[in-house]
Amino acid sequence: MGIEIGETLGKSFEYAKEGLVGQWIRWILLIIISAIPIINFIFTGYTLRIMKGIAPAPELEDYVNLFITGLIAAIIGIIWFLPAIIIGVILMGGAIISGAAFGAGSDPAALAGALVGLGIGAVVTAIVFIIFSLVAIIGIIRYARMEKFGEAFAFSAILDTIKSIGWLNYFLAILIFEIIAIVIYLILAIIPVIGWILMIIAVPFIGIWYARYVALIYDSA
Repeated sequence: MGIEIGETLGKSFEYAKEGLVGQWIRWILLIIISAIPIINFIFTGYTLRIMKGIAPAPELEDYVNLFITGLIAAIIGIIWFLPAIIIGVILMGGAIISGAAFGAGSDPAALAGALVGLGIGAVVTAIVFIIFSLVAIIGIIRYARMEKFGEAFAFSAILDTIKSIGWLNYFLAILIFEIIAIVIYLILAIIPVIGWILMIIAVPFIGIWYARYVALIYDSA
């Protein structure tokens, strides 16, 4: 099955609205929790419950469990991003070191070579980062649903899921949501005086919206 991006965006938006609008205590608690470093793992854990496919939005309870699952999800994400970090360090760091070694500061040819190497390294790193980001999302959803750490790294199963969704469709779906989220935050940021407050208030809504969105994408496979 393919992804109906517009329909999926609409359904997940309604899910977030029903989960927060009118549920003011839940929204206020999530605002506070998501704004505090380390404590915000509770909010991450809450979004994992949403990724399980629970509808309507679950109650905000069992904070210890939410914190633990949120922390584990963060660890899973870091592990999946390690390849991109390592490749970036090797390629981009290598270009910088090579340029310094060959006197790029005084030799235009060496400088041009170092810049080309740095550019290629940046492009390759970005591509690897995007690929592993897409893989990590499915891995985290698998962890949320099966409650087993190893399922987040079941590479063959993850690739099968993405293949069923369609790599291009999946990439476009995630890209579109990220663009929408960035635009929303930018609009809120330029509002004088209260803009930063509105951004903080919006975090739980966008987080729940995204969690439901990727859950629906996962289910489309």
